[in-house]
Amino acid sequence: MVRSVDQASQAPARGASLGLPAEGPGSLASFTSRAGGYVVDALLSAAVAWAFTAPEPPGNVSLLVFFVLTAVSLMALGQTPGHRLMGLRLAHPTPGARLAPWRAVVRTALLVLLVPALITDGDGRGLHDRLTRTAVVRA
Repeated sequence: MVRSVDQASQAPARGASLGLPAEGPGSLASFTSRAGGYVVDALLSAAVAWAFTAPEPPGNVSLLVFFVLTAVSLMALGQTPGHRLMGLRLAHPTPGARLAPWRAVVRTALLVLLVPALITDGDGRGLHDRLTRTAVVRA
C-alpha cells in the first residue's frame, strides 16, 4: 500500500512512551542539541583543568573536572552549563522531583565513558539515560 504525502505517520511521536510531548518544552532534545551541550561542557572542563595544570596539558584532570562539573550541576540545578546554553534540562522520572544524587553520579560516570551515550533507543535516549530513568528535554 502506498501512502500519500498528506497522510500522517502511524509511528508514535518521540517521547510518547515516556509521557513527554512531541514538541516544545518538555519534549525530548535532539541529538545535535545534546551533543552541542556535551561539547560546551567538555570545553569548559578542559579550560578549568588547564587553569590548574598550565603550562602542562590537563590530560585526565579534565575528565575529573567534567565529572564533578556535570554531577554537581545536575544535582543542584538539573542542567549542566552546556544544557543551559542549548536550552535543555534533565528530566527526572518523577515530574517535579529533585534528581537523586546516585542518578547524577551514575549517569555522569557512564557519560564519561562516552560509548553508553552513543547507544540509543528508539526515542534517541542514550544508555546512560535509560539506566538512570532520565531524559534530556527542551527547557
